[in-house]
This record gives sequence, C-alpha cells and structure tokens, in this order.
Amino acid sequence: MKISARELNRATLGRQLLLRREPLEVAEAVRRVLALQAQQPASPYLALWNRLDDFKPADVDVAFADRTLLKATLLRITLHAVHREDYRMVREAMRPTLHASRLGYRFAAAGLTPADAAELEPGLLEFAEEPRSNGDMTAWLAERVGEEKKEGAWWGLRSCTPLVHAVTGGPWSFGTSPAYIAGPEGRPEGGPDEALQGLVLRYLSSFGPASIADVAQFATVQRSRVRTALRALADSLEELEGPEGTVLYDIPDAPRPPEDTPAPPRLMAMWDSVLLAYADRGRVIPPDYRPLVIRVNGDVLPTLLVDGHVAGVWRPAEGGIEATAFHELPAEAWEALAEEAASLVALLADREPRVYSRYGHWWKKLPDAQVRVLP
Repeated sequence: MKISARELNRATLGRQLLLRREPLEVAEAVRRVLALQAQQPASPYLALWNRLDDFKPADVDVAFADRTLLKATLLRITLHAVHREDYRMVREAMRPTLHASRLGYRFAAAGLTPADAAELEPGLLEFAEEPRSNGDMTAWLAERVGEEKKEGAWWGLRSCTPLVHAVTGGPWSFGTSPAYIAGPEGRPEGGPDEALQGLVLRYLSSFGPASIADVAQFATVQRSRVRTALRALADSLEELEGPEGTVLYDIPDAPRPPEDTPAPPRLMAMWDSVLLAYADRGRVIPPDYRPLVIRVNGDVLPTLLVDGHVAGVWRPAEGGIEATAFHELPAEAWEALAEEAASLVALLADREPRVYSRYGHWWKKLPDAQVRVLP
C-alpha cells in the first residue's frame, strides 16, 4: 500500500492531537503522544495547550508535582516529559545509548570507568531519595572520587543513572537551576532489546507511519537495533510504501486521515516533538525552512503551523504575539492564527508573558518576511 507525503503529514498530526483539540486529561494526553520535549520548562505546557480542549496549566503542575509526569534526560539525549508508566520502558530502551554517550570520553577523562559508575549508582540513588541540587550531587561525589573528578563524574552519572528532575517552582514547575530525585525503581523484564520493541510500538502509535531511520532518529538508537526490533515485531506491523519508495512501518488499522483533512493553524512550542521525531523532517518542515527554524546550535524556534506545515515563527511582543510568516498566508489563516494568539496571550499572562525571550537574537538572522502582531 502506498501513502503520500500529505497523508503522512495528516497521520502525524492526527496521532499528535493536532487536527483538533481533544477532551483528554493531561496524563492520558501525554501517553497518547508518548513524550514531550522539555528543554525549556514552558514547552510541555504549550505543547499540551496546542493539543487539549479546555487546557488548564494547573493540571500539568499537579502531574509534575505528584510525579505522574516525569522529566528526565531520555530521547535524543535531551530533556523530555513522559508518563510515569512509560518512563522505565523508554529509559531501558535507551540505556545503551545513554551509557555510551555519558560514560565515554569525558567520563574517562576524569579517570573513571563504567565499572566506577556501576559502583557509585546505588549510593547516588539512595542519596537522591530527596531532591538534590547540582551542588549537592557534586559534593557527594567529591567525597567518593575526589574533588578533581567530581565534575566529570556528575556529567556522566546525571544522565546515565535513573534520575528525574524534581519540581523547583517558578511559572512552569521547573526553574533554571535543576534539582534531581531518584526515578522509579527497577527495570522492565527483557532488557534493552525487548524495551526497544515496546518503544517502537508506542512510537508508531504516536508518530507513525515511519521508517527505520525515523525510529532511530527519534530515540537516538542504532539503526541495527531498530531493524532487529522491527524483525521481531514483523507479525504485528504493516509495511507501507512511502514517498520515493521508502519502506514505512505502522500499526495495522492505525488512523490515517485523508490528505484533504483540514489542519487548523497552531502556535507550536520550542522543540515541539512533532518537528523532531523523524529523520525526514520534511513531513512537517518544508526543506527550505528547516535551517530557519532549527538553528545551527540545535535551538528549535517556536513555529507557526499552517495547513499542517511550518510556515514561520512566533514570539511574544508588545501587544500580543509577533508572527513571522516565511510566505504569503491567506486571510483565513491569519484570522485563525489571531484567535490562537489571543488564547496564548491569556495563557502566558498568568505565567510568563515574555516566554522564550532569551532566544530573541535568532530573529535578527531571519530573512525578510511578513510580520504581524496578533491578535
């Protein structure tokens, strides 16, 4: 069965709750979309505002506070928010990647080995039964590995051990100075390979159809591991032919809306997962716009989504939301964006009216474009 690029786009939007705002509880919504990018504390909130009907930021506060949602270094070795019930599966699937990336050269440069990490981990997690700051953690490590090794030790251990971020307050539950606490105990049965099979199924349910390269990009795991997982799951998956003949995998009978399904405009959060979950990001980001919204250092700007594709960027401004469109937009798109902007301004007013302001320097590097302050 063939599937077009536009059908792929609509499948992604539908499964990511972006074709309509859904009447879901916060925890259920996060399970549906699998994971929310959380490098910036505001981003999980804005991601859910884009996806949920009658969204209440206080519900996210509660979910982080009671640890229904957990924020940790996970997919793509960056901060994500996931449901507590998914945390161990995601982390176990990624454990080889996390260990390779964090117990390598910098850890070794501190004179430490993976065996040292294994020896330190139980005590570190016991120490983190209460929230601990970076300073607390490095002081604990200094007593065990020495002052000269503590920074390298903490650089490796804070990502490769099952630590999650503890709520510290501020407008979005977490501030700029993180605190850490031990995550859920234990590992799922079957080890990383079986956990990866579970993650592949969840990824396809939330982001599919997708290729081997897409899955590997999403989770930052080796393609060989993805191929092995897909072979093990072959009887429970469907193969499709994507644009340019790419082999795509999907859950049988998963929703794939028609390509003419309307896609309402959205004001997407920084680093929104829908922009980053694929090797082929052209599914949502037109290739010419990719370097404009994904900057050279990895910053992913808050974007305008129009007809299901990135059409520009936005930022708070005096009087509303400044929307920069990279191409001409029809009047009805501007009207819908203005409605979104009015809702977003109201949300930000109670939290952080100038959210993402530290990234304003990127706007100086954008090409000439159509700019409006909405609403």
